[in-house]
Amino acid sequence: MGRPKGVKNKTESRYWSKEAKYEYVKLVLSGEYSAIELGRKNNVSYGMISNWIRKYNEGGIEALENKRKPGNPLTKFSRKKKLSELEQLQYENMKLRIENERLKKGYTTEEVMEIKLKRQSKVNTKS
Repeated sequence: MGRPKGVKNKTESRYWSKEAKYEYVKLVLSGEYSAIELGRKNNVSYGMISNWIRKYNEGGIEALENKRKPGNPLTKFSRKKKLSELEQLQYENMKLRIENERLKKGYTTEEVMEIKLKRQSKVNTKS
């Protein structure tokens, strides 16, 4: 049986900048710590540190750059039932920024809706 709906993982997800990853890699490669020791000391998986070292050896510091793109920033607001005044302002500001970018690119709201409908129909017919 899995985790109940709405309950977060016990391990919080962390973001590691390439500079932070590089600091761990330097400590291991210099011989100050092993990946296991460093992982235990900083509560980081030694397997993750080993992957960073492998990537660094293959491609240098640029290989430590995160590949994942950030998700939709509006979802953090749409999941809440009640928003504080600050959150309402942040949400409105973000929506206006997105609309501004859309207008800069020359899209109208109607064109955006058409694109969304086309994407949804493609997803629905792929089964």
